[in-house]
Amino acid sequence: MSKWVYEFGDGAAEGRADMRELLGGKGANLAEMCHLGLPVPPGFTINTEVCTFYYQNGNTYPGDLTDQITAAIAGIESKVGGMKFGDKSAPLLVSVRSGARASMPGMMDTVLNLGLNDQTVEGLAKMSGNPRFAYDSYRRFIQMYSAVVLGVEHYYFEEILELHKEERGVMLDTELDADALKGLVAAYKARVEDELGKPFPQDPKEQLWGAIGAVFSSWMTPRAVTYRRLHDIPAEWGTAVNVQAMVFGNMGEDCATGVAFTRDPSTGENAFYGEYLVNAQGEDVVAGIRTPQHLTVAGKNANGSDLPAMEEVMPEVFAQLDDIRGKLETHYRDMQDIEFTVQKDKLWMLQTRNGKRTTHAALRIAVEMADSGLIDRPTAVSRIEPNALDQLLHPTLDPAAERRIIAKGLPASPGAASGKAAFTADEAEAAAAKGERVILVRTETSPEDIHGMHAAQGILTTRGGMTSHAAVVARGMGRPCVAGAGDLRVNEKERTMKVGGTIVGEGDWITIDGAAGEVMLGEVPTVQPELSGDFTRLMEWADELRTLGVRANADTPDDARTSIQFGAEGIGLCRTEHMFFETERIIAVREMILAETEEGRRAALTKILPMQRDDFAEMFRIMGDMPVTIRLLDPPLHEFLPKGDDEMKEVADAAGVTVEDVRRRAAELHEVNPMLGHRGCRLAISYPEICEMQARAIFEAAVTVEQETGKIVKPEVMVPLIATRKELEILKAIIDRVAGEVEAEKGRKPHYITGTMIELPRACLRAAEIAELAEFFSFGTNDLTQTCFGLSRDDAGNFLQYYERQGILEIDPFVSVDTEGVGELMEIGVERGRQTRPDIKLGICGEHGGDPASVAFCHKVGLDYVSCSPFRVPIARLAAAQAAIAESKGETLSGVAREA
Repeated sequence: MSKWVYEFGDGAAEGRADMRELLGGKGANLAEMCHLGLPVPPGFTINTEVCTFYYQNGNTYPGDLTDQITAAIAGIESKVGGMKFGDKSAPLLVSVRSGARASMPGMMDTVLNLGLNDQTVEGLAKMSGNPRFAYDSYRRFIQMYSAVVLGVEHYYFEEILELHKEERGVMLDTELDADALKGLVAAYKARVEDELGKPFPQDPKEQLWGAIGAVFSSWMTPRAVTYRRLHDIPAEWGTAVNVQAMVFGNMGEDCATGVAFTRDPSTGENAFYGEYLVNAQGEDVVAGIRTPQHLTVAGKNANGSDLPAMEEVMPEVFAQLDDIRGKLETHYRDMQDIEFTVQKDKLWMLQTRNGKRTTHAALRIAVEMADSGLIDRPTAVSRIEPNALDQLLHPTLDPAAERRIIAKGLPASPGAASGKAAFTADEAEAAAAKGERVILVRTETSPEDIHGMHAAQGILTTRGGMTSHAAVVARGMGRPCVAGAGDLRVNEKERTMKVGGTIVGEGDWITIDGAAGEVMLGEVPTVQPELSGDFTRLMEWADELRTLGVRANADTPDDARTSIQFGAEGIGLCRTEHMFFETERIIAVREMILAETEEGRRAALTKILPMQRDDFAEMFRIMGDMPVTIRLLDPPLHEFLPKGDDEMKEVADAAGVTVEDVRRRAAELHEVNPMLGHRGCRLAISYPEICEMQARAIFEAAVTVEQETGKIVKPEVMVPLIATRKELEILKAIIDRVAGEVEAEKGRKPHYITGTMIELPRACLRAAEIAELAEFFSFGTNDLTQTCFGLSRDDAGNFLQYYERQGILEIDPFVSVDTEGVGELMEIGVERGRQTRPDIKLGICGEHGGDPASVAFCHKVGLDYVSCSPFRVPIARLAAAQAAIAESKGETLSGVAREA
């Protein structure tokens, strides 16, 4: 018989922390806290294999699951002192929560207070001596169960609640007395029956199975699917279900519930950080329905709150919680996100997990933990998600810029952003798809808003605290967020936001500063961040650990300077054609294209030569003695020709031809499939004078800069789109000849090597003979992916989403290297190239060079370096270090960052 259910509680557990694949993160950590002797309400975990069975067998369960759950319920009953599930006089109530292997905050469904019905609520009232508490719990249960399990919309119940409060002249839920709550329960039940045509279920066992099914079903809701896609979490992992005896934070003033982090998740400061509410249940804290209070006096003072801190209200319980904070962080050796409830002054721990944090916080925490000896440096380096470094590169507001601040809220996620106000997630997504920058403005966000939050530049809410849904998700996404800006009034129907006499409408520009919690009218200028401190130290550790070099793709002097700032060790791709599009140059380039003879082309190229030489010289000055890989002209010539009549006339006049001649030449150069047409080395084979000019510009610039600086300049001349050895043989002969000519003219020998871009399957297969001439290979994985799959990168986006949804492709192959197909071609190219030339230099220069998974693959196949856009260089450096660390531990990198 398979074991589907694992029990925990009363200082013992059948599971452990290292069983997260089977028990999910929540279940594994509940078991671990039991082993640590912490106060955990008893319960059991239905493992993730049941979720897999559920979806593979038509939403049904294993035959022996019922008996195991019945036994586990009895196990809870034996630990809670006389309470029984479904008993009318002493009812045991349970919570039913999800628990996936990777944390998915707010994405999965939860049901609290399960087991209440018209009889057990009376038993709970008598047992607790608090009818108000009992009926408050019942109305919460009806609302939550109806929304999660029965599909009755949440807002129906909110409307009824608001009407009841208005009728009784109260503002807060907590001001409703027991009789009012009884009436509210009756109204809720009536609404359910109206919507469903049948009464709210009264059988606790039926309720339990309904909730279990709802949690498993929530694994495939659109919001959960979107979250998994954004965070690279495989669908096959599934979720566990945790059933746990209820403890109540809403029984009175000696009860509370809260969420805490063992360190500040925004800054990383080693200070207890969190929020709580007296006389409340857990959803009240994260939903933003009531304004939460700070745990500590320091937190209260820092945020200017008048509400008493838990440290003041419940000092003994707070001291116990603070002690547990230290135990958990020491045990897990990482910052923890914990949930707790206080029932009648007794503390209960409901969850611990590695806390979501900003990248600034993650860096500080990792560095400080390494400095304290809690973790070692490789662990510190492994703690940072490489893609999250993008958060450090976001602009901040220009301190000198004028700001018209209209509201303040909580600094929920750092960074600054400007955009047009969008009042629904759908509107935000639609506007972003058109290329517009938007700020998503909501009263409060919910998991259904995830697509709009991802599309927006930043998020602004009028409700919620630092641990609200908006705050947690924004920090995870790296989006600036201002939460709880209570002076703002959002009218979703009218698509407006009002504060004082100011009205912001849909499409109006606003700016938010997530570090200061400020909301401003209009677009405020920004400045780029400086990388120092914890970032610098951790990146130094990463550089010590990695074996893979990291270069930058840089086409301009500004790109080159930026790449050095971010730690690039050279330029892995300089695309010379990008230099041709500047206004004063494009005319000469077009003259060259329009020329009918070699003599005419050479005359035009003579004009281009000094411009190209100056470009290369500036790049060499900036890069010093670091290698600079320069790709010879690659795109088809028609891309340089004008499209409009005015431009055509300008070109015709400059070239001394008619407009009709320009149109005719454009028609001659037109290709049905230019990506596979007259481009790359094929241009140089047809027009060798182009190759000559570019080689001369490179070598004259290199010699000039060497004479100026005394440093050895290291150009690497890269011939694109080679398919055969003969192509490279012809063009390398031209390059070497020109180098000899420059040496004779300048009296100084250029230091260079010649190689090729491997971007065709044939080149990978014939790498052994190509390596007889090439001193380096640089895999151009953008084109290699196109030619391997037979896909157009520009058009594939129209349909690849369907391939990903149906599991044909796990991820867009233009985002992350297809290791099975493209990757095998790369491995063949590496192996055969090194067979011929053991010291051949091997790199990659597509944008895959900045994708962490692709960097890990490049490390695995033995490349010497990766090259990526300048702003991805820190990401590649960190990913390369993590790949080396994983290899040293005998691990693959897949899943490591996702589960961390």
